[in-house]
Amino acid sequence: MDGYICNGQIDLLMRFLTKNMIEEHNRTFSDPWQELGEASAERSPCVLGVIPVIYYSVLLCLGLPVNILNVIVLSRLANKTQKSSYCYLLALSASDILTQFFIIFVGFILETAILHREIPATMVHTVSILEFAANHASIWITVPMTIDRYFALCHPLKYRMVSYPERTQKIIATVFVLSLITGVPFYWWSDLWRVSNPPTALDQVLIWMHCFIIYFIPCTVFLIVNSLIIYKLKKKRALTSRSGKTTAILLAVTTVFVILWAPRTIVIIYHLYVASVNKNWKVHLMLDLANMLALMSTAVNFFLYCFVSKRFRTTVKEVIQSLCKQ
Repeated sequence: MDGYICNGQIDLLMRFLTKNMIEEHNRTFSDPWQELGEASAERSPCVLGVIPVIYYSVLLCLGLPVNILNVIVLSRLANKTQKSSYCYLLALSASDILTQFFIIFVGFILETAILHREIPATMVHTVSILEFAANHASIWITVPMTIDRYFALCHPLKYRMVSYPERTQKIIATVFVLSLITGVPFYWWSDLWRVSNPPTALDQVLIWMHCFIIYFIPCTVFLIVNSLIIYKLKKKRALTSRSGKTTAILLAVTTVFVILWAPRTIVIIYHLYVASVNKNWKVHLMLDLANMLALMSTAVNFFLYCFVSKRFRTTVKEVIQSLCKQ
């Protein structure tokens, strides 16, 4: 009987289909927006699948060791030379470690990929404070370092008076404290991946606050101060090799930051006014890629230092040899 239907069955089938078609017609035209509403209520899928999990796992396994090596090497250089620039680079590496731990390991791998947010909301929001605080510290340590380089090149006679290890340590401690304070308001940060409602007034304030803190204000400082430094470099030909290397490291770090963090800032503002991450898979994909690019900045500084500075490469070799002997 497979593939065949008798006449009685055909009659019953026709009655059933006719009744269902009438009911479907009435249901469809009684609420023309219902289907659209149901479609818009569907959560946007993660197009990349498991790729972010693999990417962040590799980034963490690569970034933590090189940043720990950064801390060891820069600690030696800071103790040996007593230069403020090495103290700032040391603080930058420490804040990158905190960023990788709280954002990549705790926030993404542990909460999202492993536990699937099956933890108390209070704990999630508390972790958000630590994530934003580490992020702010990682970015804002570069600001006083940029200003320090400016005084070293443009006002060398005043540099010894305004820049010395004790003051540098106080500035670094102040940056970390302020980063923690500015991270507190982000306890109320909405989960962009899961919230389908339009952004509230509080969401708009926090998003714009986030963009100004992590991108617009520091990038403005970098643009102005680095422009003055480059102008001074062109004008002052008698620049020592060591000063030039330190300045090159600074320019490389700030340039990489500006490039890697630009997509995330653009996508967040686009999400705020144009399309929801939760409902638009294209915005979901763009934010995934933008986050991956932005967090890459926490793992590339070691390679920038090795590429630019021969002294750094030599110290790295000495540290690795001593660790191998032990």
